[in-house]
Amino acid sequence: MRISMISAAVVAALVGYGSTIALVLAAAAAVGATPEQTASWVLAVSFAKAIGSGLLSAWNRVPVVLAWSTPGAALIAASSGVTMPMAVGAFVLAAALIALTAAVRPLGRLVAAIPDGIAAAMLAGVLLPFCLKGMGAVNAAPSLVLPMLALFLAVRLKNPAVAVLAALAAGLALAFGSGVAVWPAISLPVPQPVLILPEWSADALIGLGLPLYLVTMASQNLPGFATMRAHGFAPPVNRALAVSGGLSGIAALFGAHTVNMAAITAAICMGDDVHPDRSQRWKVGLAYMAVWLLLGLFSPLILTLLAALPGEVMTALVALALLGPLMGALAGAFHHPDQRFAATMTLAVTGSGVAMLGIGAAFWGLLAGLAVWGLDRVWSRA
Repeated sequence: MRISMISAAVVAALVGYGSTIALVLAAAAAVGATPEQTASWVLAVSFAKAIGSGLLSAWNRVPVVLAWSTPGAALIAASSGVTMPMAVGAFVLAAALIALTAAVRPLGRLVAAIPDGIAAAMLAGVLLPFCLKGMGAVNAAPSLVLPMLALFLAVRLKNPAVAVLAALAAGLALAFGSGVAVWPAISLPVPQPVLILPEWSADALIGLGLPLYLVTMASQNLPGFATMRAHGFAPPVNRALAVSGGLSGIAALFGAHTVNMAAITAAICMGDDVHPDRSQRWKVGLAYMAVWLLLGLFSPLILTLLAALPGEVMTALVALALLGPLMGALAGAFHHPDQRFAATMTLAVTGSGVAMLGIGAAFWGLLAGLAVWGLDRVWSRA
C-alpha cells in the first residue's frame, strides 16, 4: 500500500461525498425521511459502497470503485407522494433488477436496447429542474451563493473533479463565518441503522423503482465499466452487478438508494500516478473502502453540520453538482440525429414533473420518447 493509493482514495471519496451529499439529503427530504432515517440512509449507502469496492477489488485484482447513484438521488428528490416505506420498496426493486441483470442476459439486452438519446434525455429531464433552481438561490442569498459560484468556476478551470467540494467548503466558511448559520453543538454519536420495512406500492414501483434502475444502469454502471476499459482494466461486469445489486438490496432496508459503478471518481483511482505497476492498483479499492467506512461512521456529525446551513446554500450545491451530469446527458440526448425529436419529447415530459395515475414523470417521459421513436422508425420504413 503506497501513500499515492491512500491519497487517491481519500480524494475520490471526498469528491464523491462532498459533491453530492446535498442531493442525497434532498432525496431523503422528498420521501419524508426522519432525521434518524436520513442518518441511517447515509450510513447504509456508505457501508455498501465501502464493502462492495473492497470486495470486488480484492476478488478481481482490478481497482473497482463504487458510488451512490447521483441521478438516482435526483430522481428520488423529484418524486412526490412517495413515503419512506414506499421508497424502500422501490429501492429493493431497483436493486433486485440490477442483480438480475447479471444473471438474466435478456434483461441486460433489453436495457441496452433503449436508444442512447432517449435514456440520456430522461436523465437530463430529471436533472434540469435542480440546476434551474440554482439561480433562485443566487437571487435569495447572493452574498453566500455568488462567492460559492465564483470559486466553483475558478477551481473548475484547474480541476473540475474538486470544484463542487471547493464550493461546499466556501459555503460552510461563509455561512458559519458570517453568523448566518449557527454552529451546532458538536458531538460524536454512534450512527444507528434504522430498519425500514418496504411498502409495495405499484405507483412507487413503476414510477420510482423502474426509472431508478434504468438511470442507474444507463448513466452510472455503463459509463463506469467504460472508465475501467479506458484505463486498461477488464471490468468484472457480472460480478459487479451482482455484488452492487445485492448490497443495494440489503442497504435499501435501512433506507439507502442504490450503489453502482463510479466513473469520475473511479478515474481518480486508476491512473499511472496511483501506482506505476498496473497489477498493484487494485489495492486502492481497499484504501477507498477504509475511507468510506470512516465517512459512514462520522455521518451523524457531518449531517449535523450540513443541517445548520441555509437552504439556499444546499440548493446551490445541488445545482452546481448536477451541472456536469446535465451537460453529459444533454450531449448524449442530442448526439444521434434520428433520435433528437424523441429525445426532446422525453426531456420535455420528464422535466415537466407531471405525475399521472400516481406514477412519476420519468416513467412517462421514457414512455413518450419510446413511442415517438417507434413511430418515427415505422414511418421511415413505410
